[in-house]
Amino acid sequence: MKTIALALTCVLSAVTTTHVVAQMPSPNSLQALEQQARALDRLHTVVVAHDGNIIHEHHQGGPGVAAPANVKSLSKTVLAAITGAAIKAGVIESVDQPLVALLDSVPSAAAPQVNDITVAHLLAQQAGLERTSGSNYGAWVASAHWVNDALTRPFVDRPGGRMLYSTGTSHLLSAALTQASGESTLALAQRLLGEPLGIAIPPWPQDPQGIYFGGNDMQLSPRALIAIGELYRNDGVANGQRVLPEGWVEDSWTPRGQSPWTGDGYGFGWFITTLADEHVAYGRGYGGQALYVIPEREMTVVITSDPTPPSPGGQFQQQLNALVTGLLEED
Repeated sequence: MKTIALALTCVLSAVTTTHVVAQMPSPNSLQALEQQARALDRLHTVVVAHDGNIIHEHHQGGPGVAAPANVKSLSKTVLAAITGAAIKAGVIESVDQPLVALLDSVPSAAAPQVNDITVAHLLAQQAGLERTSGSNYGAWVASAHWVNDALTRPFVDRPGGRMLYSTGTSHLLSAALTQASGESTLALAQRLLGEPLGIAIPPWPQDPQGIYFGGNDMQLSPRALIAIGELYRNDGVANGQRVLPEGWVEDSWTPRGQSPWTGDGYGFGWFITTLADEHVAYGRGYGGQALYVIPEREMTVVITSDPTPPSPGGQFQQQLNALVTGLLEED
């Protein structure tokens, strides 16, 4: 993982110091991409951008490329961007700030280790708390108080330990943003991310206390996701304006944990991997939602798919990776 992080850092440094446009995907590779996409019934859209310009759009189901779609857990990647923008705006001091310093209150039943959880731990899915995802998800979202339920779960690792993929952890981040700022996560998203990027961020579900769902069910168009990917590809700058703090992208693409399912590294809301010998950062969501950024190739790719159960599982994610791999390989 350290090798991947170093390589991504070197790529990012090269992109931000000299701008040499990488070769765009060939017409043949784009045609092959569309043919492969048509063979995946669950897939809805594919959008490809090169050097900041959308060069290919394919729509075969569901909402179109300009219409909001449920991006499921790809919301975690977007929430990480909102958090970075909030740090840039002074809403949060830094990723080292303790969670308890940002919340209005902590339930008395919470374990003492809650005091050790930082913003960085939430971003990297390293809170140490028992997961609310997987088999625990249904009971968690049925609870009367999602934040308190997540905070009072037992610790199964120390804060900063192994990656424990949990939407409850992301929801704690949404609660921290809301209570620290006095604004909803939606308002922060629209003001700090939507406005500078020129994208629409419509409302999405809230918990029983009115906290916007942290890490799931955001509604964003594929084109909006391209803009977010391009923000990261351009080191946190959009339209000449710094939206994310300096160094945020490098920190986000530095693996802190490892996915137990794929072995890919995980930073601040982004998975880190290698496809066709290229270093790739990506976010993903249930059912086949994906955002890929390939810095060395000046490329951003968005894929949306049917978000309804049942999940197609890891094999479908491999098929999505294969679509991107085909774009990166030489003809």
